[in-house]
Amino acid sequence: MNQIRPPGRSVTPAGSRSPLAELDLRSREIFRRIVEAYLESGEPVGSRNLSRSLPMSLSPASVRNVMSDLEGLGLIYAPHTSAGRLPTELGLRFFVDALLEIGDLGETERSHIESRVRAHAHDGSPEAVLAEAGNLLSGLSRGAGVVLASKADPRVKHIDFVRLEPRRVLAILVGDDGSVENRILTLDEDIPPSALVEASNYLNARLQGRTLNDLKADMERSRKALEAELDALSRRVVEAGLATWAGSGSERPHTLIVRGHANLLENLNALEDLERIRLLFEDLEKQNDIIELLAHAERGEGVKIFIGSENKLFSLSGSTVVATPYRDANRKIVGVLGVIGPTRLNYARIVPVVEYTAQVVGRLIDRE
Repeated sequence: MNQIRPPGRSVTPAGSRSPLAELDLRSREIFRRIVEAYLESGEPVGSRNLSRSLPMSLSPASVRNVMSDLEGLGLIYAPHTSAGRLPTELGLRFFVDALLEIGDLGETERSHIESRVRAHAHDGSPEAVLAEAGNLLSGLSRGAGVVLASKADPRVKHIDFVRLEPRRVLAILVGDDGSVENRILTLDEDIPPSALVEASNYLNARLQGRTLNDLKADMERSRKALEAELDALSRRVVEAGLATWAGSGSERPHTLIVRGHANLLENLNALEDLERIRLLFEDLEKQNDIIELLAHAERGEGVKIFIGSENKLFSLSGSTVVATPYRDANRKIVGVLGVIGPTRLNYARIVPVVEYTAQVVGRLIDRE
């Protein structure tokens, strides 16, 4: 996992000593060109081609010696089908951490991203904005675009409690948007209908389009007032209802959107690639694991990169995730978006695209 530093800077994470720090400029240049050739074409590069393209004069034999040193450090390897070299996952990690220079997007690219996503904001649906962001990221990266949205905390119009059995109560919540949700509450003792009426009246008098999380926080701050205004039984119904609706036990706390599966089938040139994509498709079906992976991107600032086996979800398919959180006007993280693709993504381009898309989505979602 990696967190990208500010554009244009090459930084090795604090507390770690990269093998690249032990390499001279010649070795760094050869390593850089091997990685860049892989990111561009996916093909291994040999010593003869490298010796022709280097800015310094080196024979193929000298290049092979440097490549042998890089291989000894675990940064490159020789596939069995070629005398050329490819970067290992460790090599890609060190390239991203120490050599990758992230630029910025031009005004044309920024305008394109903003206009694409904004075109769906007029629908008044955050889901439409998020879905288009996934489509956009998929198209620009030629990978799969992913968006993880926290489940909305609904603004409440009305709440009722209906007695089903002596200790079981049906809670009915009506949102401002007309949505209706039902939950079963199991209480510790028999609750008479009069206590349920008192509890619902108490809550409805204080809702006024607020969220239940807001109301729950108010109740916790003014517990003495709650105790004074309601009898013990009604208070237990109120507290149980708020805990059920506003607590962390929500059945689906996140919404996951994945767009562009078909892009991952492009440019397949070997049976190994086809098998990798098959494994990736299997991974994409594991929504809970994807949510867990993307949730890691909520920690800290900036864009994060997960390469291959660095995450358990994509350890077999050897895929990369580039992801960043998006925030509301109060800088609160409300979701994560990013790209899933092969390890040879164009990181220098994808990172600023993901970062700017997150900024645009955050601004538009906050208006909804």
